[in-house]
Amino acid sequence: MKLALTGATGFVGGRLLDVAISEGHEVRALARRPQPPRRGVSWIEGALDRPDALATLVEGADAVIHVAGVINAPDAAGFEAGNVAGTSAMLAATEGAGVTRFVHVSSLAAREPQLSLYGASKARSETLVQASPLSSAIVRPPAVYGPGDRETLDLFRMAKRGLVLLPPEGRLSLIHVDDLAALLIAAARSDAMLLVEPDDGQRGGWSHVEFGQALGRAVGRKVRTLSAPRLLLHLAARADRLARGPKAKLTPDRAAYFCHPDWTVAPTAAVPVELWQPKIETEKGLAATARWYAAQGWL
Repeated sequence: MKLALTGATGFVGGRLLDVAISEGHEVRALARRPQPPRRGVSWIEGALDRPDALATLVEGADAVIHVAGVINAPDAAGFEAGNVAGTSAMLAATEGAGVTRFVHVSSLAAREPQLSLYGASKARSETLVQASPLSSAIVRPPAVYGPGDRETLDLFRMAKRGLVLLPPEGRLSLIHVDDLAALLIAAARSDAMLLVEPDDGQRGGWSHVEFGQALGRAVGRKVRTLSAPRLLLHLAARADRLARGPKAKLTPDRAAYFCHPDWTVAPTAAVPVELWQPKIETEKGLAATARWYAAQGWL
């Protein structure tokens, strides 16, 4: 296929780019800054607020995969610009170019828009996609991990030290980035209208404690887990904002998201088995990720 891709310089988009190239697809990828030449990739310099760049990006594509988005912002306006206005611009460019297939990477957070500004913005982006005349697939990944991910790196580092600090008691689903990449390509190839929540195949997901213990096994340590009270997380978020300002990683918005007790995928939104099934068992995936971190000197 000829694929148009946003977010190719990020974690999920970067791995998706690798997988797409390995399968022989031609990719046009949007990037804010010049990128090294790469076989099979045409880099389009621009951003989601550049209609001219988006028109070039999607021209002649068989499908558009919209990965780019904002997961952390200092205020609602930041999420609105990155997740809502950006999606609107991509939909307009796709329709304008006559491309009919649009794959949108959303988030489980869209299921609970009242909890966070991030989730609310993702929910609004989904509404835009569903209202468009395009053949679309909306994919809501749970927690994504794998080599190259900096979001879960701190959890691996805590496990290496023997103590994993976790949110209040709850459950979550997981997916390896390579499994997610495979799903996005399968969704681009399909013409089915989809709204799916993929995971690693672990029925009922993982309790936070189970996940912490799995991280310990991945780094070869027996770990203690500590579930942080909701108040402590919110205080930590305020402290991070005071210390790092707009660069804070634990914002009040993210703290509210983390404190929700159920971030497991819904069985009613499972991916049709004839389209895709996960291949990477999480215990093995976490161990391989830990080895990659160690090889890079990150762990």
